[in-house]
Amino acid sequence: MDEDMMAMMGISGFGKKTKQKTLDPKRFDKNKRAEVKSPAPDVASASKGASYDGEEPEFDPDDMGPPPPPSTTTGVNEAEEPEFDLSDDEADAPEFPTTHEISLKDHTKVVSALALDPSGARLISGSHDYDCKLWDFGGMDWRCKPFKTWEPAGTYYVHDLKYSNDGQNVLVISGTTQAKLYDRDGEEKATYVKGDPYIRDMKNTSGHVAELTSCAWHPRNPQTFITSSVDSTIRIWDVEDRRKQKTVIVVKSKERGARTKVTVCGYSPDASLIGGACVDGALHMWQTKSNFVRPSMTIEGAHTKGTEVGSMVFSIDGRTVMTRGGDNTVKLWDLRAFKKPLATRSDLATLYPTTNAIFSPNDRYILTGAGASSKGEKGRLMFLEKNTLESVKALEVDTTPVKVLWHSKINQIVTGLANGQICVLYSPHTSINGAKLLLNKGPPRKATIEDMSDSLAAPTIITPHALPMFRDGEIARGTKRKREKDRMDPRKSKRPELPVTGPGKGGRVGASATQHVVQNLVRDTTRDEDVRTLFLAAISLRTWVLARYHTMDLASDVQFCWNCSSIRKRAVR
Repeated sequence: MDEDMMAMMGISGFGKKTKQKTLDPKRFDKNKRAEVKSPAPDVASASKGASYDGEEPEFDPDDMGPPPPPSTTTGVNEAEEPEFDLSDDEADAPEFPTTHEISLKDHTKVVSALALDPSGARLISGSHDYDCKLWDFGGMDWRCKPFKTWEPAGTYYVHDLKYSNDGQNVLVISGTTQAKLYDRDGEEKATYVKGDPYIRDMKNTSGHVAELTSCAWHPRNPQTFITSSVDSTIRIWDVEDRRKQKTVIVVKSKERGARTKVTVCGYSPDASLIGGACVDGALHMWQTKSNFVRPSMTIEGAHTKGTEVGSMVFSIDGRTVMTRGGDNTVKLWDLRAFKKPLATRSDLATLYPTTNAIFSPNDRYILTGAGASSKGEKGRLMFLEKNTLESVKALEVDTTPVKVLWHSKINQIVTGLANGQICVLYSPHTSINGAKLLLNKGPPRKATIEDMSDSLAAPTIITPHALPMFRDGEIARGTKRKREKDRMDPRKSKRPELPVTGPGKGGRVGASATQHVVQNLVRDTTRDEDVRTLFLAAISLRTWVLARYHTMDLASDVQFCWNCSSIRKRAVR
């Protein structure tokens, strides 16, 4: 039917239309952070070129003029109009997604591990309260609660969490000697073996013999991962083989005893290098195609001896490595000249050994946390320029930030704090999904009169056998004979076992163990004999003898009578 004809007849369409939910355009305002003055470099970069923010037309109306109509005279406006639009977009879109935030509050102690799946839809967190929690941005409501919580290793801290590249598996590293593998819904799939602690040579053990510290997935093979431990080894595992590792990398120290604690490990983006940082201050690199007898590159004293390195991250191009040490420093290293750091930043307070640092998705900045200087003060999120490690922006948070993530697909920053809170920073303009999904659902539905009446009504009492799971079904007609037949069947009628009579039979004992021993000491077999059988046997014997010989001598007759008398005595007795 023609649309004009339908409009004239007053028909707008066919079928029932789905109700469209109208979202509040100001729904993100309640999560907006307080305005903080940015450093001078940010202002200079924002004002470079023809950039305009939203308030600039009020201050310079003469320069801008009214919105230009479609140009008819000159071509100058046609050339300037796209520049104006692009500058507006750049001004509205912040460089860092930190304008808004939501808080996920469910942990009770410091959040020591965080991981986002490759799509950015799910977040897993680990804490010093021994719990792991799974958060689904698409399934959460305004209460912001996890959909699953579990303890992976009892009363042990959770040190590290990593999603596989395909997002199907999660590797959980706790304070035990065994790594655990879970699926994306938090169901345990594998627990990998622990080694023999009495074997001195670490290459001969099937697994770790001391506390685990960190892990990393192979960047190209989702069936391979590595783990580091306090037992001075880095082990390469196959997901399917939980009984033994594939390869052992024994880290040798120059200290006495030749052992050290490996605190972090990682793969390079092209999987050609495996790196590890140790408590003795050394930083090692191994070629993955080598036999791992000795490292390909080593720097002794990369960080202060006795401090734990919290993270070691390769840049996207694979040429530089960034380390976050427990000596309050962030250092940048060049793999092509692996001797001295390219840059060092040394004023970043480190209160927890798992404090990490990461590269931004565009590989231009470094993000890390700086601890509070005293109890009760706020911590800082530091945005550093990659090449010089100079501060670009400092963002205050409630307390010391420990773990930081910056997801490239959703462009959101997730921070785990020392008070158990998880802070998700985002921008309504540049971020995609993630924390924005919570507000896109709209406000919760208000309670109606029907809901109140249902809640005030008398509750329904359901007997257990009235539920469908306990109901055997209606008894049909004409099944009387079948029921009687089933009644005679001991299995279908579930008849209890009859008491045992006599000695034990079929594994069942009719009397106690003591009675059984006493009865076997003096065994009277005559109780088990049938007297009638003996009488019939004697009579049949005599009949057979008379038929055989026709005559009997006196001795045989006396013997037969004696047998009969003995039978009578037994019967009386």
